Amino acid sequence: MTPTDSVAAQPEQPLWHQGWYRPATRLDSPNFGPRPPQIQVDLIVLHSISLPPGQYGGPEVHQLFTNQLDWQAHPYFQSIEGVTVSSHFFIQRSGVVWQFVSCDDRAWHAGVSSYRGRTNCNDDSIGIELEGLEGKPFEPAQYAALAHLCASLLHQYPIAHIAGHEHIAPGRKCDPGAGFDWVQFQKSLGLHPQCLPVEVQQRLSS
Repeated sequence: MTPTDSVAAQPEQPLWHQGWYRPATRLDSPNFGPRPPQIQVDLIVLHSISLPPGQYGGPEVHQLFTNQLDWQAHPYFQSIEGVTVSSHFFIQRSGVVWQFVSCDDRAWHAGVSSYRGRTNCNDDSIGIELEGLEGKPFEPAQYAALAHLCASLLHQYPIAHIAGHEHIAPGRKCDPGAGFDWVQFQKSLGLHPQCLPVEVQQRLSS
């Protein structure tokens, strides 16, 4: 066997290691905790975020999730000063995927929430932030990256439900909003409509 053959014979690394998605760029957030015992992670929550709102491509979201944001750098930041939040994933407009918290741990993305008869959705969910402004369109590269990530999550965890932040905290949150194409997302993964919120199911059947 030649050296080249030896390298080629090496098995590929698994996509997951201790809740970390290897294709993502890892940046650890201090804002997380253990999940409750015997919890079943069966929900994905989709969000949108941009800092300052409507501005893309900067480091501010990364800084927020790692407690490095300069609260004086923009007037909007003073309205969220002191918050300690995180999401498992953040998908930039370019399609680059970042991970801040292991999916085996509890990220702080949902806040006060309730869905499918359960409260405290942080306990049993995986949060994915899309760089964008609620109600505005997202980029094709983001949909492609999201589909790959969710397909892998569906294989790795017993995911039975996917919802937006607006569905788990109605009246308090509006993201990802009307700009998110649930029909395209559903088709890209071949999801059963019952995996999705009722209002999305109705849209799919119309």
